[in-house]
Amino acid sequence: MIHRRRATMAAFLLPAIAVYAVFMLYPLARGVYLSMTDSLGGPIAHFVGAEQYRAMADDPDVTAALWHTILYAAVVVIVQNGLGLLFAGMLFRRPKVRKTLSVVLLTPTLVSPVMAAFIWSYLFAPDGGINALLGLLGLGSLEHVWLGDTSTALYAVAAVNIWMFAGYSCAIFLAGYMSLPTELLDAAAVDGANGWRRFRSIEWPMLAPALTVNVTLSLIGSLKVFEFPLVLTNGGPAGSTETLTTLVYRNVFGGGKFALGIAISVLLLVTVVVLSSATSSLLRLRERRI
Repeated sequence: MIHRRRATMAAFLLPAIAVYAVFMLYPLARGVYLSMTDSLGGPIAHFVGAEQYRAMADDPDVTAALWHTILYAAVVVIVQNGLGLLFAGMLFRRPKVRKTLSVVLLTPTLVSPVMAAFIWSYLFAPDGGINALLGLLGLGSLEHVWLGDTSTALYAVAAVNIWMFAGYSCAIFLAGYMSLPTELLDAAAVDGANGWRRFRSIEWPMLAPALTVNVTLSLIGSLKVFEFPLVLTNGGPAGSTETLTTLVYRNVFGGGKFALGIAISVLLLVTVVVLSSATSSLLRLRERRI
C-alpha cells in the first residue's frame, strides 16, 4: 500500500520535475558551460575554463555595474518598503477610504515597466513636468537635469521603480495589518499605548512575516532591474546607471562578447541568490525570536 502511494506521488511529480529540468535546470547548466567558453553566439565554441571570469574580474565596467546594482537595490528596498509600511498604516487607520486609496496605490503596478519608463523620461526631462512643477511652486533653484547628472541619475531611475511598486508593498503590509488581533490592539488602546508606542511594541513585531515577504521580493526584483535603466538612461550618463542586467544586454547583443555576457549573468544569479537568501534567513530568524 505504501509503495503504491509512493508510486502514485512520483507519477504526479514526474511531469513537473521534467518541465522544471527542461526549462530551468538545463538552461542554467548550459549557461554556466557557455560562460566557460569563447563562444561568440554561434555554433563554434572552445572551452577556456575560467578565462571569462578572470576577464570579468579585471573589467572596471563590471565592478561599477555590480556596485550600481547593489546601491540601486538598497535604495529601492529601503524607500519602497518604508513608503509601503507608511501607506499601509494610514489605510489601516482609515477604513472609510481604504478601498479607494488601495486601488489608487496599486494602479501603477498595472502599467508595463517600459511604458512607465517612457512616461517618466518626459517628466524627468529638463523642460518636463517635475522641473515645471518646481518652477510653479517657486522652487526654481531645485530644477535639475535629473537623468543627465551622474550624481542623481541612478536615484531618479530608482524613484520610478519605487513609484511603480510601493503600492504592491503597501498591499502586503496592509494584509499583515488586517491579520493583527483586534483584542490585542484594543487592550493596547485601553492601556494608553497609542501612536508610536503601539507601532513599536505591537504592530512592528507582528508585521515581521509581511516584512520578510516584502523585502525579499523587492530585493530580488531590484537586483534584476532591466527596463528602467535601459529605457530611461541606456546606462548613462557616463555609465552611472549601468547595472549587471544592462551590461549583459550590451555584451551579448551589442558587443559581440557572448560568453562574457553569460559570465556576467552568472555573477548576477549568484548575487541575487546570495543576497536574497541571506536577507530572507536573517528576517526569518527575527520572526522566530519575536
